[in-house]
Amino acid sequence: MSVWTVVVAAGDGRRFGSDKQSADLGGVSVLGRSVATASAASDGVVVVVGESRVDGARMLLAGLDGVVEVVSGGATRSASVRAGLAAVPGAAEVVLVHDGARPLATGALYGRVVAAVEKGADAVVPVVAVSDSLRSTSGGPVDREAIVAVQTPQGFAAGVIRAAHADRGDATDDATLVEANGGTVVVVKGETDNVKITRPVDLEVARCLSAGGREDA
Repeated sequence: MSVWTVVVAAGDGRRFGSDKQSADLGGVSVLGRSVATASAASDGVVVVVGESRVDGARMLLAGLDGVVEVVSGGATRSASVRAGLAAVPGAAEVVLVHDGARPLATGALYGRVVAAVEKGADAVVPVVAVSDSLRSTSGGPVDREAIVAVQTPQGFAAGVIRAAHADRGDATDDATLVEANGGTVVVVKGETDNVKITRPVDLEVARCLSAGGREDA
């Protein structure tokens, strides 16, 4: 099946304090590493960045295989995903959506997500267990065994994700929009080292994991 990945990197980086996508991670930019893995797992990649960063992103990613297009995103994450979807060919059968700020996702994780879509899932979400004790803001403990943390790449049957975005809704992730549109969501094993870089300390953690020969199944 034809697999395309939309890498979303259109955030303004306020919590990070600068452009985290261009930050160095083992000699490669954060965005470059995210896109390189996506490219190896896909037939094509569309990268979505802020309007003022399109030219810079094209320069940053110059020479990487599989980057078909860099496009500007919208005011919300969902709007940015729609901008990426518009650049994905209509012949694509599987569409993955990945956060550019998760540079340590492995090819094995992409493979698990794609395989689940190919088996017929509408939407596929990688998840990891929550290790912290949890409490509700209204009071009382929350059973952490019933809670998982959601990661990307998330995978979708192409027609399903396009339909879910047709009414131009907004959500924190695309699986939520698919579910709201009547689709079903399947979970697969995520990776504990698939950290999202939000603050400067997250970049240091990613550098340590990258340098330490991380192993994720």
